[in-house]
Amino acid sequence: MSMATEVPELAARVRDRLARHHPGAVIGELEVLPGGHSGLTYEVAAGDARYVVKAVPPGQRPVGRNDVLRQARVLGALAGSAVPVPGVVAVDETQPAWFAMDFADGEAVEPVLDDHEVPAATARARMLEIASVLRRLHGTDVHTPALDAPAPLDAAGELERWSRTLRAVPLELRPGGEELLVRLADGVPSGLPPVLLHGDFRLGNVLCAGERAVAVVDWEIWSVGDPRIDLGWFLLFADHRNFPQLGQAVPGLPGEAELLDAYGDGGPALPAMDWFRALGRMKMAAIMGHNLRRHREGKHHDPDQERLPPTIAAMIRTARDIVG
Repeated sequence: MSMATEVPELAARVRDRLARHHPGAVIGELEVLPGGHSGLTYEVAAGDARYVVKAVPPGQRPVGRNDVLRQARVLGALAGSAVPVPGVVAVDETQPAWFAMDFADGEAVEPVLDDHEVPAATARARMLEIASVLRRLHGTDVHTPALDAPAPLDAAGELERWSRTLRAVPLELRPGGEELLVRLADGVPSGLPPVLLHGDFRLGNVLCAGERAVAVVDWEIWSVGDPRIDLGWFLLFADHRNFPQLGQAVPGLPGEAELLDAYGDGGPALPAMDWFRALGRMKMAAIMGHNLRRHREGKHHDPDQERLPPTIAAMIRTARDIVG
């Protein structure tokens, strides 16, 4: 599907800007890039170069996941850093806003969830590799003016936000959820200095070539806050048993303790990680419960959501076990 067919005015703006970057080059059609979950995402060739374009859908406000300028800002702030990200080549703030970034050639595979042919040894090496990438991300200076960082997230605020999401899920879809929220609220840990957070950091959002991380992508929900928020989420994807009826066994993947060691690189262990491990599970249960509820209410028909109840129950049960 070409972008020119769907959004002619936006397509013309993109093509005009890229033509200025590549005088005399043929600018190809803008094709929908599969897998995007926010805004509009396209791929386009300009001569021998390839780019990804992210744009605000016409008629929608540039907020939340549609705030593509915010995504461009964090990518620009990370340019040239120790965190691999695509380079931003054009930004257009005229509404509907869009930006173009380099096409990073690699594969984003979540070993325990995706159908794939990645060798187990490669999947293991990638997980350890991106644990160190996450450490470098958390070492970014959040006070750089280019970032224009929002107010930091703390553990209490993150718990409050996701508690609302879980409580909006019908009780029968979240067995034991209320008890879990009480336990989490009773043990909110003290905060650590805020760092740059990706918000959905995992192998499924890191393009890899072989065992090397090429680009961290999907920055729709980046923020600033406690580093353990990112870590607790990342660790969820180390074990297929966290995802009954969804996950698949991959031999040799590093466990949570090994990933934490790789992240820490010999430094002291982070305190209260169990609380954040449980928080990550609660967040996953809330997200899955929300998606299943929308399906059953007819708001977003997706029969595949009916596979989620065992995983939702497992997330809540194991989170309760972790926080005791």
